[in-house]
Amino acid sequence: MEKERKNKPDTDNSDAIKEEPGGSNKKCCQVQDWNTEYKNSIKSIDELVKCIPLGPFEKQVLRIVSKTYHLRITPYYLSLISNIFDANDPVRRQCIPSIEEIKENAHDSIDPLAEEKTSPQSCLVHRYPNRVLLIVTGRCFMYCRHCTRKRLWQKNQLEPTLKDIDKALDYVRLNPQIREVVVSGGDPLTLATERLDYILHSISKIKSVEVIRIGSRAPVVLPQRIDDSLCSMLEKYQNLWMNVQFNHPREITPESEEACRKLQKRGIVLSNQSVLLKGINDDPEVMKELCHKLQSIRIRPYYLFQCDPVVGASHFRTSVFKGVDIIEKMRGYTSGMCIPTFVVDGIEGKGKVPLSPNYLVSLSPEGLTLRNFKNEIFFYNNPAE
Repeated sequence: MEKERKNKPDTDNSDAIKEEPGGSNKKCCQVQDWNTEYKNSIKSIDELVKCIPLGPFEKQVLRIVSKTYHLRITPYYLSLISNIFDANDPVRRQCIPSIEEIKENAHDSIDPLAEEKTSPQSCLVHRYPNRVLLIVTGRCFMYCRHCTRKRLWQKNQLEPTLKDIDKALDYVRLNPQIREVVVSGGDPLTLATERLDYILHSISKIKSVEVIRIGSRAPVVLPQRIDDSLCSMLEKYQNLWMNVQFNHPREITPESEEACRKLQKRGIVLSNQSVLLKGINDDPEVMKELCHKLQSIRIRPYYLFQCDPVVGASHFRTSVFKGVDIIEKMRGYTSGMCIPTFVVDGIEGKGKVPLSPNYLVSLSPEGLTLRNFKNEIFFYNNPAE
């Protein structure tokens, strides 16, 4: 262990992105290399109004919101807004603050999934018996307004040290039932490639770990990050999977497709985890279009998450029945591999609960009465055990 740690990269993460004040004013539509694109991100309301029209009152209110919850939008993602005057644009609503974020809701929590209560180490969440979540950064390329970890923004928890991460991985070594480590954040791809390589290498040396997963929105909000250097590094890890988050069909662009193809060509399997968001994708036709586009670029629609009851995101939450209805209206009208599993992530760390339409009408010792996607009722003989 000590021999490996001598090869640690610099703990200051010097070639990674930095939170910098100010920045270029040429932010609205230029697409550049990923570091330049990131540094040119919009980080304040004053910068935002140069690209998006906001009235005086709206500017004043959003300045208050952004003091509580960070603002960061890449020029690339901002360019996906089709109509800058449309406050309900599905891309705009995901990235631009809203006064709704500071409205109180009795059912919301700053940590609805009780991640802090289920953290045996400062950056490790152990909720399921055989897998853990390793939070390697609080930074994101873009601060999505529906984020379930807004608490990290408030606490300004941008980066655990490599010592913190090593302690977390020591815990994994001492618990051999853990077979899977999910590397999350923030967005792990905001880290310098060298630093991320060190973390993945350290995980891969743990004998009990069979699978490593990375969760990232980089292909969606900053596809330039998926460069040859990153792909060459990721290719070394043969048990590596990646989950991305496309929430709307418009996010699948030639640039994001190219980024995903680069990863796939290096043998990395991609799955998508969408969040059900009111006014953005809570429509069966929108979700079907999204999943068809995902399938066409070989990304598996994996999960559709009910939006968590996190403080600052209640305006995105729909009825749970809406999610079930979307799945029912997709079943039979598109291929099964295009249909994600709709899940509610249980509060207080209860874990994911899959919900689906009920196709079982009745059950008897002789068999089952079922209904299909056309609402046709039929009897199915139940073989004896």
